[in-house]
Amino acid sequence: MYLFKNIKLSDYKPDTDGWRQEVINGLQTPQKTLPVKLFYDEVGSQLFDEITELPEYYPTRVEQLILDENIAEIAAILGSNCLLIELGSGSSQKTRTLLDYLPQLAGFVPIDISKEHLLQSAADVAADYPHLEVLPVCADYETSFEIPAPVQPVSRRIVYYPGSTIGNFHPAEAVAFLRHIRTVCGDQCELLIGVDLKKDRGILHRAYNDAAGVTAVFNLNILTRLNREMGAEFDLETFAHRAFYNEAAGRIEMHLVSQCDQNVRVNGRVVPFAAGETVWTESSYKYSLPEFAALAAQAGFQVASVWTDDDQLFSLQYLTRTQQ
Repeated sequence: MYLFKNIKLSDYKPDTDGWRQEVINGLQTPQKTLPVKLFYDEVGSQLFDEITELPEYYPTRVEQLILDENIAEIAAILGSNCLLIELGSGSSQKTRTLLDYLPQLAGFVPIDISKEHLLQSAADVAADYPHLEVLPVCADYETSFEIPAPVQPVSRRIVYYPGSTIGNFHPAEAVAFLRHIRTVCGDQCELLIGVDLKKDRGILHRAYNDAAGVTAVFNLNILTRLNREMGAEFDLETFAHRAFYNEAAGRIEMHLVSQCDQNVRVNGRVVPFAAGETVWTESSYKYSLPEFAALAAQAGFQVASVWTDDDQLFSLQYLTRTQQ
C-alpha cells in the first residue's frame, strides 16, 4: 500500500499480460475465441464510450435513468455507514449518483485492473467528496484480494457492479464469480448489480449492430491490438464484424468472421482460418427476472429489490446473502 495524492492504494499487481496465453489457447480451439478483456485498451475504451452514446445502445442510459428515478429508495435501503465497493470502477460516473445520496458512507473502495486510471479516478472522487475516505484497490477482481478497512465503522459492505458486465460470463461462470465475490467480501456482503433483460430481438440486434458501425470498429480493434502487442499479422480487411442474438442460449454473441481461407501468424504460430470461420469475441447474456433470481440463489444470494425502466429493458437489482 502506498500514497498517491493522499490516496491509499492497495496494489495487488495484477498480471495484465496473462491474456497472451489465453489468446494462443483460444485460437487453437475448434470454435476460436478471444478474451473479452482484449477490448479495453486505450482505443477500445474510447470506442466503448462512443458506443454508450449511440441511439441504438440502450443499457448505459437506461441504467442511469433507473438509478436517477429510484435513488432515494435505493439510498434508504443501503442505509448509513455502509462501505461502497465498486467492481471495474473506471471513471465511477454512475457511482457519483450513489455518492451524492449516501453522505454517511463509511468509505468508498473502487477496484480496477488499470492502476493509473484507477488512481486518477480515485483522486477525482476524493477531491469532489472531501469527507469521504477513498480506498482504491488495483486488482483483477476475479482473483483473490482483500477489502481495505476504513477508519469509520462499517454496517455492511455493498458491492456495486453496474453495466450488466455479469452478462459477459457464461451462467456457470457467473455463479462462480458471484460466489467468489461473496467470499472476498465476507458475511456483510450485499450486492447492487445491473442486469440486462430479455427483450425483442430487434432491439438487441440494433444495439450491437449500430448504423454508424462503431461496434464493428470496436470489435475489429481486438485484431489491431494483437498486431501491435503480440506481433500478429491480421489483415483487418479480411475480417468482418458479426453480432446476433442466440435465442436458445439467451445471449448476444459477437464474432469476427474470416472472409476467405487464410493463415495468420500470431506470436510465431500459424493459425489457419477457413472462409466463414469465426472468432467468438464476446457473449452478453440477457435474463428474465426469474432466471437471474435462480442464478443468484445458486451463488448464495437472494433478490431483495428490483428496479426497472417502464419498457423492461434493463434492471438494477439488490441482492442479500442467504444462509449457506
